[in-house]
Amino acid sequence: MTHTLYSFRRCPYAMRARLALASAAQPVELREIVLRDKPAAFLATSPSATVPCLQTAEQVIDESLDIMIWALRRNDPEQWLAMPETGWGWIAKADGPFKQALDRTKYASRYPDEDATEQRQKAAGFLSDLDQTIDRWIFTEASLADYAILPFVRQFAFIDKPWFDQQPWPHLQAWLDRFISSSRFEAIMHKYPKWQDGDAATLFPEAPTKR
Repeated sequence: MTHTLYSFRRCPYAMRARLALASAAQPVELREIVLRDKPAAFLATSPSATVPCLQTAEQVIDESLDIMIWALRRNDPEQWLAMPETGWGWIAKADGPFKQALDRTKYASRYPDEDATEQRQKAAGFLSDLDQTIDRWIFTEASLADYAILPFVRQFAFIDKPWFDQQPWPHLQAWLDRFISSSRFEAIMHKYPKWQDGDAATLFPEAPTKR
């Protein structure tokens, strides 16, 4: 059975799943979902009705970080899982307090009881700490932590890119710029048509990606 990945191009959770699948060279049938018009096959597969969702012969994996780990445990040529234990702490902070503050900044109208400026400062505190940790990568070499967090830093940066660029985060900004301009990022951001039942399979990754 071909593994099937339900994805949405611009979703940062789906981005990081695709990053790990590409690094691990784990082929999947990619099905691009339009979130306002979710197909029945997707809704029948995903317990949460959110992307990404990976269906294998043995299981359905409905969390992006779990998809990353699944792929890298099968094949980890770049040794992303060989990161210091503190990497898991960085990922937890990014997925928890930082993502909460990001959402309350980007989608302020959804949170009328929250102060968007205060939430942006909370997110900025995390990014300031991360800037002080990064040299070229969070650790000596690229790791799961980098590629689990980068899509969310990108999402935050483009809420107000001029403001982001003015912040005193030179290491973080260079780290993000390298990611956005990389062939790896280009490879996972290819535009696919909306998937419909009966479509020919779209295989991902199309070709090996480079750092």
